[in-house]
Amino acid sequence: MNNLVIKPKLITKKNFKKFGDMITTDDIKPLEINEGYAKRFDGVANLDTKKDNGESIISIFSALKRSFPMKVDMMEKHPLGSQAFIPMKETTFLAFVAPEGEEPDLSKVESFIIPKGIGVNYNSGVWHFPLISTEDMNFLVVDRKGNGDNLVLHDLNKENITLEFLL
Repeated sequence: MNNLVIKPKLITKKNFKKFGDMITTDDIKPLEINEGYAKRFDGVANLDTKKDNGESIISIFSALKRSFPMKVDMMEKHPLGSQAFIPMKETTFLAFVAPEGEEPDLSKVESFIIPKGIGVNYNSGVWHFPLISTEDMNFLVVDRKGNGDNLVLHDLNKENITLEFLL
């Protein structure tokens, strides 16, 4: 049995790259559209939903606030498609991830603080704990719909893994 206490670190494009995309407009030159009344920022995330004839869908997840310290009792992965989480209002939320593999490698678990105005897109096959919201709110979610088993769960109840975070 492992005893792990994980403290999240602030997300950057560089430190999150092996798990997916940090969804932000930082460092992206916008296109002016709608006669200058809007700006379009392309390429903020790399969606991957086409495996086994899947398609991209947009959903809304209504998340409840988590309490900390939080026991991490499971992780999940989506082997057939990426999954993006975009908060529908200014908020901070957390990601708890492990690299792609047959099961989560607990020696490589990381956690990230996603600040206001930022979203994340998990690469296909990346292990993650379900949505960790710091308040009751909605998230826009872009992921895969289609045939095939796109949800793999891994039980961590026999482990002693705690996520610490101070609001």
